Amino acid sequence: MAHLIAAEIATEQLNLSRVLLVPAARPPHKEGVSVSPFADRLAMVRLVAEQNDVFEVSDIEAARPGASYTIQTVREIREATGESALWFIMGADSLVQFFTWKEPEALLSECRFAVAPRPGFDIQSVDPRVRERSVMLEMPLVGISATEIRARVAAGRTIRYQVPAPVESYIREKSLYS
Repeated sequence: MAHLIAAEIATEQLNLSRVLLVPAARPPHKEGVSVSPFADRLAMVRLVAEQNDVFEVSDIEAARPGASYTIQTVREIREATGESALWFIMGADSLVQFFTWKEPEALLSECRFAVAPRPGFDIQSVDPRVRERSVMLEMPLVGISATEIRARVAAGRTIRYQVPAPVESYIREKSLYS
């Protein structure tokens, strides 16, 4: 839900005509960690995109071999769409790790960042070069995390109101995270 709230708020605050939802096919920061199959993550993203006419889904990363690097995806989207002003919507927790990403300096020149605040996050703790290219979204702090959702499912606990109902149903039907 936090991702969807951030996307909706960014649409409003930045006057976006569309938001492209791109699940990571092979997240490089999760090497050696069990990640749910891309096909399932893509299906869940498609379920939520159906609920908002501004949201579109891309499986652009699935066709590319190797790790899913944001810089490659941004470049491919820019080339495919011809868009010159791209916004990358992300959570503040990811922004802190920005310089561990592939080609962070190039990414700074390729797009601007719409940042969803997270509890306990201080934008002043972020490198000034990243702050200059970032806009903090004015939205409620949402302390829901994907890690917590997976843990709750594994423990047999409810995730109602933490994910959209169609996603909750999908997770239960496919026995994901349990």
